[in-house]
Amino acid sequence: MILGEHARRIGTWLVLGLIAGCASTGPAPVEDRSGRSARPPASAERPAPTLPAGASHRVVKGDTLYGIAFRNGLDYRDLARWNGIGPPYTIRVGEQLRLTDPARSVAATAPSSPPATVPPPSRPVATTSAPPVPTPAAPATAPVTRPATPATTSSSAASTAPPPAAPAAPPPPVAPPPAPAPSATSAGVAWRWPLAGSVLAGYVAGDPARSGIDISGKAGGQVVAAADGEVVYSGNGLVGYGELVIIKHSPSLLSAYARNGRRLVEERARVKAGQPIAELASGRPVLHFEIRRNGKPINPLEYLPSR
Repeated sequence: MILGEHARRIGTWLVLGLIAGCASTGPAPVEDRSGRSARPPASAERPAPTLPAGASHRVVKGDTLYGIAFRNGLDYRDLARWNGIGPPYTIRVGEQLRLTDPARSVAATAPSSPPATVPPPSRPVATTSAPPVPTPAAPATAPVTRPATPATTSSSAASTAPPPAAPAAPPPPVAPPPAPAPSATSAGVAWRWPLAGSVLAGYVAGDPARSGIDISGKAGGQVVAAADGEVVYSGNGLVGYGELVIIKHSPSLLSAYARNGRRLVEERARVKAGQPIAELASGRPVLHFEIRRNGKPINPLEYLPSR
């Protein structure tokens, strides 16, 4: 009896131990061996947005073609071409102007064409005609004996003839010389500083808020033209630029003088380098100066002469 009771207790302890072990064991960890990279964080850097296809602008009072192009970072020649406008680039209030290439707009809105279907290879048509009757082999005839002399002479001539001359290899193409870097006299434009002051903020590529340089000055100080040219914009209709003057120096080069206190020139006026075109504001006498090439901001310090 004692041995039986003892065995029964040992069995009970074993069952309870197994139940506890199963209850304390969690699911086995799963390891991902697929080699896939983790999803990038939501704050990952994204490319700078561009004007969407089909973007447009309705002309309001005070707008000019140069001002609209400058505001949107476009080349005024592209803007004129997209809208069929020729010199002197006159626009009218209420007119709707395209801000993108019409070809790009058509490509963006055109429905995608269905993939071309390739017809399956044609199968041979089964026929019920009888299989072709094999043609009996021609009776063997005695080989024709040819004189050996002509053949030997021809073979000898062929073996002694010089190999044909290899065609002359064409000369390697000459690489064009690298384009010269823009300089202070690029396209016949000679630059000078628009204001005698220190640079407070420099140009930063790709930053709309740093698309030029800020030059300090004195209240009421004169801002001068940085090069010869024609005034193509004189107004205050561009948000963030205040009293703004834009001068065209060549078909591809413009300069902009922003946040002035007063403008001294009108549109279509011809100016010379060093001629006063504006006065600095009294509250914060700082000139924002930009140079744009084909509508895009570039570093003015690469054009202005060193001090």
